[in-house]
Amino acid sequence: MEFPDKDLKCCTCGEEFVFSAGEQHFFQGRGFTNLPKHCKLCKAKRAGNGRVRPETHVKCSGCGIDTTVPFKPTQGRPVLCRTCFSQVPTAAEISSTQ
Repeated sequence: MEFPDKDLKCCTCGEEFVFSAGEQHFFQGRGFTNLPKHCKLCKAKRAGNGRVRPETHVKCSGCGIDTTVPFKPTQGRPVLCRTCFSQVPTAAEISSTQ
């Protein structure tokens, strides 16, 4: 199922933030039904750690959906959404089949 990005308003600071297609897919997979109420900065402040990871909007190299990742991608390296990344076999899975 494709999800369009949604613009939401933070109930703490009043700033608009994007609820990305990738985040919506993640929420649906976890069974969350409510929309987020806080932007990432306010959520981090509420958690008490004050640390905000950088968020970069990218297109998944696997399926092509728009998503966000918590890092700056390196040129030439594929970037995957959560769904495509979860389908990549781990090193343990690869070694167990050999």
